[in-house]
Amino acid sequence: MSTSPKQAARSAKNSTAMHVLARSGFAASGLLHIIIGSIAIALATGSGSGKEADQSGALAQLKEMPGGLVLLWAAVVGFAALGAWLLLSAFLDRSWAGKRSRAAHAAESIGKGVVYLVLAFTAFVVAMGDSPSSAQSTSKLSGALMATPGGVFVVVAIGLALLAVAGYMVFKGASKRFERDIRLPSPPADGAVRMLGILGYAARGIALGAVGVLFIVAAATHDASKAGGLDAALTSFVSLPFGVAVLIVIGAGWIAFGIYAFFRARLARL
Repeated sequence: MSTSPKQAARSAKNSTAMHVLARSGFAASGLLHIIIGSIAIALATGSGSGKEADQSGALAQLKEMPGGLVLLWAAVVGFAALGAWLLLSAFLDRSWAGKRSRAAHAAESIGKGVVYLVLAFTAFVVAMGDSPSSAQSTSKLSGALMATPGGVFVVVAIGLALLAVAGYMVFKGASKRFERDIRLPSPPADGAVRMLGILGYAARGIALGAVGVLFIVAAATHDASKAGGLDAALTSFVSLPFGVAVLIVIGAGWIAFGIYAFFRARLARL
């Protein structure tokens, strides 16, 4: 009997190999968050000069570590597998009750899947010897958009969308909605995992919200250079009142999320 494409996709999604590789993607994400959080704290304390506190900067620093190239190639595979698993889940998962819940779950899975595939590509580029700059790419994209008719409104829309996602991240942490994604361990470990998730999602939301604000500022001033990525957003906190302390807290939150991601690699509902 021939196997339909849908059956083949479902078998691939539920295979042991796919689950192992997808879980390794969560672990790789955890490592990147810990590195980014460490760079953010270094920036706050004045010792992070020349390092970009974003995904490309974290991947470049990972490559420089002992055995880093091996870890980097493992991250490429893990991110690609996790991205593929999320995309398959978006179309095959029917466990959510109600059309609205399924649609929201599918949209979230597609968004996350694309993000992990982009991360896989970025890690691949770094592993091959290139040094991509997220900040330069973001500024170039904003400049290209603002040079087109109505492009300023598109940049504002991107900023507002980032703020919306940032708000959802903070809400997901505060409401503990992330617990739907994992199987909590037995006490007392469950409390530690829960606290890591709360702090981590809040810190990620604040950082992403700052990126959204930079996009809106760039559109308002018609200055594409102000539309920086995560590195520019985190660096901008230093010039604010109590910004150094805030940046240290955000960095600690990213490290907390990284540790949570390691737990998620084992506890994720796949």
